Amino acid sequence: MNLARSFNNWRKYRQTVNELGRMSDRELRDLGIGRSDIPYIARKASI
Repeated sequence: MNLARSFNNWRKYRQTVNELGRMSDRELRDLGIGRSDIPYIARKASI
């Protein structure tokens, strides 16, 4: 069970990083997010 949960968390993390990474700097700024914040936000979203 723990392995499956870890894998799903990793997939959510990667998906969030990819989606935010595809956004332009202006779109990220509109959301109040900097490029350097993406990994942190993705970690929070994957929990």
